[in-house]
Amino acid sequence: MNRLQEKLNTEVKPVLVKEFNIANPMLTPAIEKIVISVGAGEEGKDTKLMQNVADTISLIAGQKAVITMAKKSVAGFKVRAGYPVGVKVTLRNESMYAFLDKLISVALPRVKDFRGVPRSGFDGRANYNFGLNEQLMFPEVEYDNIMKTHGMNITIVTTASNDKEAFRLLELVGLPFAKGK
Repeated sequence: MNRLQEKLNTEVKPVLVKEFNIANPMLTPAIEKIVISVGAGEEGKDTKLMQNVADTISLIAGQKAVITMAKKSVAGFKVRAGYPVGVKVTLRNESMYAFLDKLISVALPRVKDFRGVPRSGFDGRANYNFGLNEQLMFPEVEYDNIMKTHGMNITIVTTASNDKEAFRLLELVGLPFAKGK
């Protein structure tokens, strides 16, 4: 069992049950999945670059990433159906906890002038979204092997019933939130 998963079961869940007066322990908020995604933009035309982005995200996540394709053509964006538009990977169970532990304890502290992730990333359905500017903060990524730096969007999906419970869950897990609002 991962150390973050063990912390969640032994320390975090009892605190959440006590704070929110949860009668049924099955209703205790938990992390369901983590989705890491990268939008391609203009780089979607270059297949080698898209493959390099997919390989980098696969290396970071520890699981093979999928290149997503456009479902329909949009003339305003110069995109046709079947055109590569991004890369994504969905993490669950052990790989999810391993990635979140690595993100909290290794990657985020390596960011220059890091003051915490924004508190405004909740979507109203107890899911949290935030973006990272570049992939070089992860120790697996070698600078010589990447063709172009890119950011990524990370979505943490929880089973909480509202944003307040989800915020408290992620705060107790150890996600460093910015001070203030």
